[in-house]
Amino acid sequence: MQPKNTIARIANKEISLFFSSPIAYLFLAAFAGVTLFTFFWGEAFFARNIADVRPLFEWMPLLLIFLASTLTMRMWSEERRSGTLEYVLTQPVPLWHFVLGKFLGCVALLVVALVITLPLPITVAVLGDLDWGPVIAGYLATLLLGAAYLSIGLFVSSRSDNQIVSLITAVALCGVFYLLGSKAITDFFGTAASEWLRLLGTGSRFESITRGVIDVRDLYYYLSLILIFLALNTFALERERWAATGNKQHHQGWRVLTGLLLVNALGANLWLGQINSLRVDATQGNQYSISSATEHYLNQLQEPLLIRGYFSSKTHPLLSPLVPQIRDLIKEYEIESYGKVRVEFIDPATNPELEQEANQKYAIQPVPFQISDRYQASVVNSYFNVLVQYGDEYQVLGFRDLIEVKTGGEADLDVKLRNPEHDLTRAIKKVLHSYQAGGNLFDTVKGELVFNAYVSTDSALPQPLQEFKRALETEMKKQQEKSANRLKVNFIDPAADGGKVGEQIAQDYGFNPMATSLLSNERFYFYLTLAQGDQVVQIPLDDMSATSFERNFASALKRFASGFTKTVAFVAPEAAMASHYQAQGTQFGQLEQFLGAELNVVREDLGDGSVSGEADVLFLAAPKALNEKQLFAVDQFLMQGGTVIAATSPYAASLSQRSLSLQKQESGLSAWLKHHGLSIDEKLVMDKQSVPFPLPVNRNIGGFSVQEMRMLDYPYFIDVRADGLNAESAITNSLPQATMAWASPILLDADKQKSRKVTELLRSSDQSWVSGDMNIAPQITSEGITRYLPSGEQKSQLLGVVSQGRFDSFFAGKESPLLKKENADSTNEQNTQPDASKNIGSVIQHSPDSARIILFSSNDFLSDPVVSMAGMANGGQYLNSLQLMANTFDWALEDEGLMSIRSRSNFNRTLPTMEQSTQAFWEYLNYALALLALAVVGFVQYRVKRAREQQYRQWLAS
Repeated sequence: MQPKNTIARIANKEISLFFSSPIAYLFLAAFAGVTLFTFFWGEAFFARNIADVRPLFEWMPLLLIFLASTLTMRMWSEERRSGTLEYVLTQPVPLWHFVLGKFLGCVALLVVALVITLPLPITVAVLGDLDWGPVIAGYLATLLLGAAYLSIGLFVSSRSDNQIVSLITAVALCGVFYLLGSKAITDFFGTAASEWLRLLGTGSRFESITRGVIDVRDLYYYLSLILIFLALNTFALERERWAATGNKQHHQGWRVLTGLLLVNALGANLWLGQINSLRVDATQGNQYSISSATEHYLNQLQEPLLIRGYFSSKTHPLLSPLVPQIRDLIKEYEIESYGKVRVEFIDPATNPELEQEANQKYAIQPVPFQISDRYQASVVNSYFNVLVQYGDEYQVLGFRDLIEVKTGGEADLDVKLRNPEHDLTRAIKKVLHSYQAGGNLFDTVKGELVFNAYVSTDSALPQPLQEFKRALETEMKKQQEKSANRLKVNFIDPAADGGKVGEQIAQDYGFNPMATSLLSNERFYFYLTLAQGDQVVQIPLDDMSATSFERNFASALKRFASGFTKTVAFVAPEAAMASHYQAQGTQFGQLEQFLGAELNVVREDLGDGSVSGEADVLFLAAPKALNEKQLFAVDQFLMQGGTVIAATSPYAASLSQRSLSLQKQESGLSAWLKHHGLSIDEKLVMDKQSVPFPLPVNRNIGGFSVQEMRMLDYPYFIDVRADGLNAESAITNSLPQATMAWASPILLDADKQKSRKVTELLRSSDQSWVSGDMNIAPQITSEGITRYLPSGEQKSQLLGVVSQGRFDSFFAGKESPLLKKENADSTNEQNTQPDASKNIGSVIQHSPDSARIILFSSNDFLSDPVVSMAGMANGGQYLNSLQLMANTFDWALEDEGLMSIRSRSNFNRTLPTMEQSTQAFWEYLNYALALLALAVVGFVQYRVKRAREQQYRQWLAS
């Protein structure tokens, strides 16, 4: 008989015996019920509101222990008890055929149990944007882990004639393998010992695959475990064939062969443990692989870069599991850099010299953590830091920079790495460009540059400008030498050749003649530009000094360089720029801190009518009552080809612990925005698709007053997701969700936007409406709920937009507001010589095509109180709105490298709404019942067919 036929017959026999009893269906129904419970209730699927199936696999290692032990407890024990084992042992068929046949039969039953759970991911995929990579990897991990447990159960069953004993022993042995890598065991050991235990534990390997990374080391671990216990099973049965006076040499051969098999399986695991590159990242966007943006920065390294991890062997139990994860990621940097990155991991407690260096040179200090158990509490000083050093430049990342904490209650904390690749690559970018900036800036720019000075002759210039012109010529000679003649310098008189150049620059850049006062008849040109190809940057004039020009020229030069830290001019009302902990007013402390990690955020004062020459982008956060000079500064920054980002609306909220109110706020930008074809309606958008409002409620329990957070429906907190996020824009295509608080509709003037490129970023859902009611406090009914009924037309409203192209100045045809004070003074006094070094008036009439306005119609969605409330509703730190702005700045600055890495942490898809997600339970039941019905019908047909075949054989025999 062929081995394949023997194995198949044995497997079919076991499957038939299993389904011949109603216990099989009860068993499968129980497995489906437990899986259903853990998915929807045990792991709070509804509260998580995320389109993934991680809860399905969260408890699977424990469920598989009981599933596999139950399936295998009777496989050999029943054979031994009924006496049929002797029949098996006397057959001329190798025993491994029987072992493998029973194993494959059990695997087939495991596959049936897993098929029953398929409706869960299908339902989630229907409701949201499910990443199927981790789902497929999860099922693969479940199949391998279940097969490993089945091999263990078969071996245990072969050693006993009692099914209950086999069940208990198999559960215990499988439990030992699971516990080896679990926190319950690893918390008692140091970091190094914990890593070895995780390599031995079945559960820790399982978690590695279910996150979406299919590693050859993990696959071989399970396959070797299966092979080892199947070999032990075969050897245990083979020994029962041996007679006491049998062939000793044959027996010894079996022992050696089995021993060699076990040693080779163990040795191969140790050898593969040193290889990090044999793996497949199955997640969408390759979240667990080094990104192309990181490779780009690694390729720029000219000298060795050091990444040193300071990790204490004894640390907080919640931080301990994160150490292997970040170590694996850092090793990926070493592999991808091809020797350019040197990686070190040290425990400062065992290396006093390096600990002293870390304390004194890098200001790395241990953090005290309180560790407690049932009997005692203690404080341990622990290190969790990463040093990135390139040359003499370095950055230090602490545990607060690397982790995020979510809480589901007082004792329910979820601590995980936030986005370690983004944090590490950001640090590498900083040290790399800081090191480059210490040298010659021209070395960071590829190609040739052209400096054009559109300056009138000395006879037309005021005396201070004549002196500044000579200083400028001297400085540019120095810059030419630094550039190794890659900088071409041109001084051009716009009035030459009949003023043709003047007409050309007026048409191309909007450069018009300047004046020192409104009553002065003298007109002259003094404009400076730096260009490379089609990109032109205007160099502003500050105080007309050589030092100021050198600073502004360096800032302009960095715009053509790769990756220098960009500068954001941050403008907000004085109250908003106050302390982060201020109770009232709009504060943006969290936003400033978040942006400051990657950008140079500088608070800008527009009172002098200009924007600093170092600014790469201008950001207006909840602007309030901008005067004419401040508006002129904004306008001219846009006319110079800059990007103006504004978060503004006609309303601002005032939030305190006891009250919530809304006031009208005049930004001073309304007329300016309308001039450019952008208007904000004086209404508030309300949406049924909204984020809950966390309201503190006092409850009396047993005479004690207890405060708890109650989540209330609040349509003013618009939940923008799915179709509301532009999937084609780099700003929003990777963002899972954004919350817009007290936002107003943006109206576009189609006629004025014809010549520009308009990109809609954010939209409310089709279930939104507008309201003019300024009473925004949550209205709680006697039943303790809030009810907001839609009024008027329900349709999607525009909440965020980009307008890019050529803009005409709001001050075109008008005199510069900077000269109005001079005009007032000159009416009371005789003509005096103005200080031309301080007051030069000119209006750039229009912008180049590179100018952009990015508008978000809310004053408060970036404020600290709103971000904190969104975090309360989310159960942790809320970063989506901050990431939206970070993406906006990266896109505006054409630096999408870090943005692509940052977005890799956002591939957990949120469900459409909480209301729709509740349908998952009933849809799953429909799928499961239909699948179970098909299985029952198929089994009945199978049994009827077998009965007819048996009757036919009996008829032939008779």
